[in-house]
Amino acid sequence: MGVIDQLRDRFASLSPSLQQVARYVLDHPNDVVTQSMRTVGQHAQVPPTTLVRFAQTCGFEGWNPFKQALTADMGLASEAGNQYGERARSLLGRARDKQLTAEMFAMQRSNLDLTEQHSAARLVTAAKLLEKAGQVHVMGMRACFPVAFSLVYVYRLFRRSVHLLEGMGGVREMQLRAIDQGDVLVAISFAPYSQETVHAVELARARGCKVLALTDSLASPLSLAADETLLFAVNSPSFFPSVTAAQALSESLLEVLVSRAGPQAVARIESAEGELHDSGVYVQPVRK
Repeated sequence: MGVIDQLRDRFASLSPSLQQVARYVLDHPNDVVTQSMRTVGQHAQVPPTTLVRFAQTCGFEGWNPFKQALTADMGLASEAGNQYGERARSLLGRARDKQLTAEMFAMQRSNLDLTEQHSAARLVTAAKLLEKAGQVHVMGMRACFPVAFSLVYVYRLFRRSVHLLEGMGGVREMQLRAIDQGDVLVAISFAPYSQETVHAVELARARGCKVLALTDSLASPLSLAADETLLFAVNSPSFFPSVTAAQALSESLLEVLVSRAGPQAVARIESAEGELHDSGVYVQPVRK
């Protein structure tokens, strides 16, 4: 049973002051995992000592362990604290285990369900943010690069002012200089977070650029600095976090953008599709 369910079950047995904290946690879980204990206490109108007592009553040593458990209960806590090598070692000898791939597919289905649960309702808000942008810049490093690339590739089929910040040839600083007020930076990362992406977010904020974060936790440095956040789950039975849900989230965002864009967007997509076929980039079917 998760933290939220335990609070619901135990709510009636708590003292009035602890019920006050529980009510705030149940009503504002996102704020609890992203804000300091002092801030949570102020909003819940209780002293920090009450928060500590509340956490201990719930079976935790203190507020921070309770906060970590709540983050995990939200389905988006990263497992990146485990070393990749250690997790890979646990897979050795399982090559003939019929459950090996079954575990992976089951986890991916769970990731997709969690991502839909946490982010589906935010897609329209995220789309509105992008629609107001003069330019859209997209950045995702290392494992998140394929997600960033595919987002830009498809988005540019119906919008020209979309740019991938990839830093090829060591020109990332030049690309970052193009970020300006009125733009939106789409930053994609999961724990451990890419320093380059965090730096881009900080630079964007300093220049008055809006930030849309696609990340794994509301407590991530991307989300804490973002105007809007779309969350994806990265859980995996393998040695490396999964980006399957991140890719699905990106494609869902594009779907919403097209649905809101109108006939002009459809015309641009049809034009781009025609040019791709006419240019010979695709293998043409053999006609008998």
